[in-house]
Amino acid sequence: MAEEQNAVIIKRVKKGGHGHHGGAWKVAYADFVTAMMAFFLLLWLLNSVTEEQLHGISNYFAPTAVSESTSGAGGMLGGQVVGVGANSAQSASPSSQPVLPPPTIGIGGNDFTDPAEGLSLDETQPDFPSGEDENMGPGEGPAEDPEQAAAEAAQEASFEEAAQTLRQAIQAVPDLEQLQDSLVIEETEDGLKIQLLDQDRLAMFPGGSSAMYEHTRLLLGLVGQAIGEMPNKLRITGHTDNAPFIDPTGYSNWELSADRALASRRVLLASGIDPERIDGVVGKASADPLIPETPDDPRNRRIDIVLLRDADLYAQAQQDVVPSLPSIIDLSPANDL
Repeated sequence: MAEEQNAVIIKRVKKGGHGHHGGAWKVAYADFVTAMMAFFLLLWLLNSVTEEQLHGISNYFAPTAVSESTSGAGGMLGGQVVGVGANSAQSASPSSQPVLPPPTIGIGGNDFTDPAEGLSLDETQPDFPSGEDENMGPGEGPAEDPEQAAAEAAQEASFEEAAQTLRQAIQAVPDLEQLQDSLVIEETEDGLKIQLLDQDRLAMFPGGSSAMYEHTRLLLGLVGQAIGEMPNKLRITGHTDNAPFIDPTGYSNWELSADRALASRRVLLASGIDPERIDGVVGKASADPLIPETPDDPRNRRIDIVLLRDADLYAQAQQDVVPSLPSIIDLSPANDL
């Protein structure tokens, strides 16, 4: 019997792809995310800038005044315009037409002012008051007097030279090397301030006394010699800390600070300071601390010597010459009077 062959059946199924869903939602979602990012970025920028910066940005985008004239090539239709209120034809060239500010409205809302009304081309040019220069910047006043400027420059140079001379002098004295931190020199609105400060374990005066130590006397003598040739008046102020001062006679920090200022005055006079230059001697106790957050800080105990500003003194003497300062300071101790 012949072998039967089974028929092989191959079934092929054609699979079709899914229907197209579309991607328009992706575009819309991307636009939404971008808009949200821009919105929050705008909020962050508005929160990070100051009011002045916002005002500057607003001014940057504000419309500027431009000429309303048109250009032309001459002739009957060549761009000739009639000046407002002037009843005369003027050239419309941008180089010759003045740019006028926009019309203004009064506070009440009824007063309307056209800045170009009744003005000719010549009248639109700036008119500088007497004594002012057209090169002068906005808000600037008349030029400063050259003699006054020279006097102020001479005073500043004198202050700087006095400070440098005093710093060099204290460095040249071995006995005063530890007092370099006790000498503070700075320029203030009142003038050149020289401060003699107490340090930890290094005071200018004994506790509760106005009899100064020898190193204080020597340091004051150097100060007097450094500023002796300057014409500025002096103001001497004594300060203490807030430590209570107990004395059965009623002697307090007020009297103590004043006595220390007076003692400093006597040493300065002995070093060559003219008595007429003393403008005032004041004791402030602890009312004006140098270190307000630490009232008991030793640096609050100090003597202030202020050379008061007065440029007229330099103008009267010599407008452009700085008063001479001693190049070599006598380092011998000054005798107290």
